[in-house]
Amino acid sequence: MKIRALTVSAAILFASIATAHADSVTGVILAFDRKAQIIVLDDRTVWSLETHKGELPADLKAGDKIEIASEGAGENGVGSVTGIKLVN
Repeated sequence: MKIRALTVSAAILFASIATAHADSVTGVILAFDRKAQIIVLDDRTVWSLETHKGELPADLKAGDKIEIASEGAGENGVGSVTGIKLVN
């Protein structure tokens, strides 16, 4: 019985470590370089859009408030940007 409980606990721990976690951040764009695919937010975070497969808002510009949805890559930080939308 103890071995079974230990096995189940280990499986749950492994599953929680191995899965990617979705996250989002909201901020105001300080700079947006469409060609280099980089957004800099007002908190000075730099977001690379190289892995973003979706559409960007056509009129995206500095001063816009946006929400960036991303999928984490565990200890390696952000895995990919999954969405960008304008917010009020």
